[in-house]
Amino acid sequence: MLIVSILRGGCKIPASFAVKYYFHYMEGKVMWGFLAALVSGALMSIQGVFNTEVTKQSSLWVSTGWVQLSAFAVCVLAWLFTGRESISALWQVDNKYTLLGGVIGAFITITVIQSMGALGPARAAMLIVVSQLIVAYVIELFGMFGTDKQPFEWRKLVGMAVAIIGIVIFKWQK
Repeated sequence: MLIVSILRGGCKIPASFAVKYYFHYMEGKVMWGFLAALVSGALMSIQGVFNTEVTKQSSLWVSTGWVQLSAFAVCVLAWLFTGRESISALWQVDNKYTLLGGVIGAFITITVIQSMGALGPARAAMLIVVSQLIVAYVIELFGMFGTDKQPFEWRKLVGMAVAIIGIVIFKWQK
């Protein structure tokens, strides 16, 4: 709001300050995004190892159920302590298919457990990340699921190819 006020002339602050402030704010958002992504990747790798170990000592469905149940408990506790927004908002979501995220989450848990058990954490994580890159790029490229359609860029395709080559090199055994 400060930026809007400044740009409309409602404040006697130089425009150069407004632009500098805006870019500082955006850099902060981007830095937080990088940090959140790095933490997310680390947590997913650790979770995959934990879930695989629990599966070895119980079963795939018991382990997956525990993951989903414990995640639900954390979400309920966080909801109780951070604002208690209306749950009925879920039924007002425009595209109802987006409510299947939890179902997809269960399949993610199952496939991560199976891939880490079969390939080991490092190989599985690399393949998971490359798969995420490819699918995310296709979603952006075609503007699927309500995302903004993005133009094709060769550099992104080359980047994915480099990642795949990296997996081959990492997997290569003498």
